[in-house]
Amino acid sequence: MNRHCASSFVSNRSPADSALAAGTHVTSGGDAPVFCVMGAGHGGLAMAGWLALKGCRVQLYNRTDEKLNGVRWHGGIRLSGAVQGFGAIERATSDIAEAMEGAKVILVVTPATAHRPLAGAMAPHLRDGQIVLLNPGRTFGAIEVRQVLMERGIKADVCVGETQTFLFASRAVSRNGAHIYRVKNKVPLATLPAHRIPMVLDLLQPVLPAFSAGNNVLCTSLDNIGAIFHPALTLLNAGWIEATQGDFDYYLQGITPSTARVLEALDGERVLLARALGVGTVTAREWLYLTYDSSGRNLYEAIQRTDAYRGIRAPPNIQHRYVFEDVPMSLVPMASLGKQVGVTTPVIELVIQLASRMHECDYWKVGRTMERLGLAGKSIREIRRLAIGGAEGE
Repeated sequence: MNRHCASSFVSNRSPADSALAAGTHVTSGGDAPVFCVMGAGHGGLAMAGWLALKGCRVQLYNRTDEKLNGVRWHGGIRLSGAVQGFGAIERATSDIAEAMEGAKVILVVTPATAHRPLAGAMAPHLRDGQIVLLNPGRTFGAIEVRQVLMERGIKADVCVGETQTFLFASRAVSRNGAHIYRVKNKVPLATLPAHRIPMVLDLLQPVLPAFSAGNNVLCTSLDNIGAIFHPALTLLNAGWIEATQGDFDYYLQGITPSTARVLEALDGERVLLARALGVGTVTAREWLYLTYDSSGRNLYEAIQRTDAYRGIRAPPNIQHRYVFEDVPMSLVPMASLGKQVGVTTPVIELVIQLASRMHECDYWKVGRTMERLGLAGKSIREIRRLAIGGAEGE
């Protein structure tokens, strides 16, 4: 609905609807910080609704203004599934300065392809003491945002961080509704610099209790399980996806013993990269147990026992973020890092090549290479120092 025509429906609204439409700030109790959630898609709606249900003041940003009309009309977000209720949103806007104004914590819940342009758009509006947290960072997302801010000459004392994965398995079901299939048990978080992790957790855990301390952003980046579960699975199921428009359970039907073996090979290369950098990590099978209590003798068995994946349908086509996001923002930086530190990644590189061919796009050219991240030529020791300290000389 066009927001300029909304006044004729005021009599149908709740008090929260009317307050938001009139531009009045709907406040809540408690000592929680003001949150800005960036992105009104599957994850952004779930995150904003969750925080609002916790009693937080939430300001929601989305680049496309039309997608916010549902939230503005109803005054908030309706959650269903594992979390149920209505959360009132204080502000929903496509004006990034307005969305960030007064917010202590900026939660970026967008595809990782938006991290670089969003960092540039946020840069002039950042203020001392703000926290920018990528949910998730995929591979080296926080480092990429830090690099953009350095290139822009930003002097504000801003803490940039990332989570290892997204807090929810969720899907948007309407313009102001999200269905949460499962809340993950534990989501590691890390910051640049790493010594700010406890401060950020102290602030967030009262409303986001699943967030836990990661060692540093190398750990959160190289524990990127989406890199293992998304692109290869989509490409290996390309025929089925294109024939049915994704009319099957993505994980439980799309992952067979054969495809699971490919995912395990990808995962093995990720683990080797982590070891080369001196980073402790878990396998994808172990991650399923820690995150969803799913056990199994191998990856195939563990996935089949993950109830949270039941009902999650496959993408309707292969032009999907599982490929155009996860290949350049997850797999390319892993392969690029491998070339720099002497770890071979043939299966990861094969998936990059397949994706580039199917999408007719050279993902090496647009992805997060060591050069684009400002890490080219750095030794393992220098990369580790940057991840702990956050910036040169810090």
